[in-house]
Amino acid sequence: MDIQAEYKRKLCSADDAVRCVKSGDWVDYTVALGFPPLLDAALARRKEELTDVKIRGNLIFGPIQTAECDPEREHFIYNTWHCSDYERKLCDRGLCNYIPMVFHNVVPYYQHFLTVNVVMVSVTPMDRHGYFNLSCSTGTTKGIIQQADIVIAEVNENLPRVCGGFGECVHLSEVDYVVEGEHEPLPQVGGEAPTEIDRAIASHIVPLIADGATLQLGIGGMPTCVGRMLAESDLKDLGMHTELCSDAYVDLYNAGKLTNRRKTLFPGKGVVGVAFGTNKLYDWLDDNPGIAFCPLDFVNDPAVIGGIDNMVSINGCISVDLFGQVSSESSGMRQISGTGGQLDFLLGASTSKGGKAFLCLPSVHVARDGSRHSNIVPHFSGEIITSPRSQVYYIVTEYGAINLEGRTTWERAEMLISIAHPDYRDQLIREAEEQKIWRRSNRR
Repeated sequence: MDIQAEYKRKLCSADDAVRCVKSGDWVDYTVALGFPPLLDAALARRKEELTDVKIRGNLIFGPIQTAECDPEREHFIYNTWHCSDYERKLCDRGLCNYIPMVFHNVVPYYQHFLTVNVVMVSVTPMDRHGYFNLSCSTGTTKGIIQQADIVIAEVNENLPRVCGGFGECVHLSEVDYVVEGEHEPLPQVGGEAPTEIDRAIASHIVPLIADGATLQLGIGGMPTCVGRMLAESDLKDLGMHTELCSDAYVDLYNAGKLTNRRKTLFPGKGVVGVAFGTNKLYDWLDDNPGIAFCPLDFVNDPAVIGGIDNMVSINGCISVDLFGQVSSESSGMRQISGTGGQLDFLLGASTSKGGKAFLCLPSVHVARDGSRHSNIVPHFSGEIITSPRSQVYYIVTEYGAINLEGRTTWERAEMLISIAHPDYRDQLIREAEEQKIWRRSNRR
């Protein structure tokens, strides 16, 4: 194959590339930085020509013009596997629907059940061998490409070229159209200063982590705060095996804590599926042989995770009921985020030799009307259950850390009330009594 001649043959404008989309098609935008803004804008310009084009995305930071241009959703119907802040706002406006999942199953869903007529994905510039790098969206993208009828690669000159364990590249021969154009700088995500409550919660977790532990830090401020505090700790030789790589891992690396030396899987390399953060993260990931990007059906496989000694999973959640059920993705019936890999890592870390899984939340939240409410509740009334009580391990608030594994319903109630905000403990005890999960001999 004459690589350069083939490249020129497949090169076209975004408007020409999206002409392959037909009414009724399923179109995929992949995940996070894999979102193709030039192709999305071109597809939106075809609005009046198309009906019922169904689009899937995942943790996209927007704007998504196909969603924004069609408030009646007659032409484009956008759906997400996991809500970013932007996609959550689309859900609030009725412009996005959530697709329930656990991350290690996303690619198998495509392989066994889903149709992909067209996949559009941002990639790095092609190398001399004819390969485009899938960059920070490696986790699910190759598996989607392999199921697609038509593949359109949008070359984004700003994306870092990442090193892979496997699945991090797509060859020109697998691509039907190539689109070039100027792009905005990569989104800057995270980097906010932790709150005092974040630091208090993190302070209960750090003492429970041992030298040589391998870390999974989930999405959000709390896991990021734990990473920063670990960077300030006396721990050493920490490892990385995570679905999402954020700035927290750069902090750990710069502090000399992240070495990956003692990992029992891919020793010497941090393993990751998807990444987003700030420029310091993108610069660190670029051509870094110490980091291996792999598909999430491998990274998030509970059996793989469970085979890593001293695996520590740290994720945020929204609320917990007195039975130990956890909601991490909805407030009532309002979609906030998604299941993601939380359940994958709960299962895996729980079976790891020396492993631990932490779910973290502040004890209270303030509603939009200014009223304050406990995040530990008697029972759920419409919230989506992300993690079942049978799989929950450590729960952590600013008032302490408790381990629910193997505990009875009355022990769970006692332990959860002990880390609830003091203003709500008496009421929670009364509710536990009514639910017949409270012993009079329980400690107060």
